Amino acid sequence: MDTEKTPPVDVEVSTENKDGAEAFTKVKSKKTQKRTREQSGVDMDTEESVAIKRPQFPPISGDKLRGPDEMRKIAVPAHRYTPLKENWLKIFTPIVENLHLQVRFNLKTRNVEIKTCKETQDIGALTKAADFVKAFVLGFQVEDAMALIRLDELFLESFDVTDVKPLKGDHLSRAIGRIAGKGGKTKFTIENVTKTRIVLAETKIHILGSFQNIKMARTAICNLILGSPPSKVYGNIRVVASRTAERF
Repeated sequence: MDTEKTPPVDVEVSTENKDGAEAFTKVKSKKTQKRTREQSGVDMDTEESVAIKRPQFPPISGDKLRGPDEMRKIAVPAHRYTPLKENWLKIFTPIVENLHLQVRFNLKTRNVEIKTCKETQDIGALTKAADFVKAFVLGFQVEDAMALIRLDELFLESFDVTDVKPLKGDHLSRAIGRIAGKGGKTKFTIENVTKTRIVLAETKIHILGSFQNIKMARTAICNLILGSPPSKVYGNIRVVASRTAERF
């Protein structure tokens, strides 16, 4: 015969008070009592173990935090070799004096090599210097690229005209012409309103600025590529710029 296990049932026991009135008290079964004891014991053990096993680390020194010397290499294309040679002193001075890094130009590989040393104090100095050199290599002026060293909230963004719309031949040339404008007027207007710097290198577009400003400039450039007239793009940029100015 199959025997079914019956769950434990709480037993009610009646006791008589002094007045003679009957009061019912619940008596818990042994299983439920055992379970509650185990649970309470586990909770107490975990609390004690957490309190005991919490790690306490001593403060770490800057030398240990820096770790071993690191190096970054930035490739220099052929058309930027001469400008780099002419402006080398302007690039060399802030990297060595302000960021306390070592820099050299490798003639064999044509790379700018930046390396940390014992005098390097800031952990992010290497990244700042690499972004600074990269911005110059992409075509920005040294004075504009210097802002990447001085300010923390500046970024570089690059994209291709064909990423927005797959254009070819004369259509591609006209799209680049719309972005530049007559004598660079459209590009300068977008730069001044959005407070960014823009470089047009064939079909590549490089933007330097803060995150919000890059977003505004990118939207304006994409609208120009897609065929919007410059006057409409100017109006949209001014509206967005005035809103952001009021917000901040």
